[in-house]
Amino acid sequence: MKTAVEDIPEPDRVPGAPHPRHTPRVIGQDAAIATFTHAAKGGRLHHAWLLTGPRGVGKATLAWSIARWLLAGSDSANLSVNPDAPQARRVTAMSEPRLQLIRRPWDDKSGRLRAEITVDEIRRLLSFFHLSSAEGGRRVAIIDAADEMNVAAANALLKVLEEPPADALILMIAHQPARLLPTIRSRCRTLRLSPLKPRQMAGILSGMGIDEDAEALAALSDGSVGEALRLAGQGGLDRYQDLVDLFAGLPRMDRLAVAKFAEGASGRAGADGDPFDLTITILDRFLTRMARAGLMGAPLPQAARGEGALMARLSPDDHAARTWAEAQARLSARARAGRAVNLDPAALVMDMVLELAQLPPAASAPPSRG
Repeated sequence: MKTAVEDIPEPDRVPGAPHPRHTPRVIGQDAAIATFTHAAKGGRLHHAWLLTGPRGVGKATLAWSIARWLLAGSDSANLSVNPDAPQARRVTAMSEPRLQLIRRPWDDKSGRLRAEITVDEIRRLLSFFHLSSAEGGRRVAIIDAADEMNVAAANALLKVLEEPPADALILMIAHQPARLLPTIRSRCRTLRLSPLKPRQMAGILSGMGIDEDAEALAALSDGSVGEALRLAGQGGLDRYQDLVDLFAGLPRMDRLAVAKFAEGASGRAGADGDPFDLTITILDRFLTRMARAGLMGAPLPQAARGEGALMARLSPDDHAARTWAEAQARLSARARAGRAVNLDPAALVMDMVLELAQLPPAASAPPSRG
């Protein structure tokens, strides 16, 4: 049975947050905005821009802001556009004929989003450029995210970049630009966005009604508003606290508590997020912060109670940092492989946590006192 359009999840929207097209302005990325507007006003607007930086720092919001700004013909220096302008309304409603969005498509046969952007989506982009050229004027395409294209799609896009249509602008969002073909990257101008500062994060989260610990969310999300919203919406801080508490008892670990934590990774993914993906993210952040602690000292601000003391104990030097970093890379690969073959999420997470508990820094660390 064909899924109703309103029931199809949007792959380019962070669970618990509005879609980037509904966000009125970009916060904390003034340098990137200035670079783009300076190029546009100076008549040096490249036909393809690669928007890079950590996930959730505003890349998609910037892309949609650029699209509104260009299509509405605004000359503001900060990409602001009158929200009542017809072009701005149409962009927000995704009914603007001179704008095309490319993202992972829905597969009615499997009842889920495809894992990649397919070549058919890029062919749709070619049709858009061909049909809209007769109407004249600027045309804009947003690809979110370009690093999700499969090989056939990437090769098809390369042909577009080699012979770009007149008056066309392609905005490609890339969380992992290294996954793109070098020939694609070389034909784009890169616009890198930086993580937001804790104060900026706190202001944004407060404005969106997030009343959780803004400092902890900023620390755990690495300055990514999108990631902070996802963590807040799925109870990420509580999950992270549970993980810190598990490791606080090393070299002993409560297996019942481990099993309870692992069980939290089960459950079907929905509009609010994917429990397994959240758990893997929590583990990944824990290991990343553990490795950093060995090189730079316990992190501030803390993302959980007792985190600083725990990391000072389990990752006191660069040797321990290397051990945790290697574990992070190894377990991240295992998680991806486990997801690909549909392994039981709870069993996989439990195995991963118990393996971490046997690492030399963890196994040799005495229980904390006091």
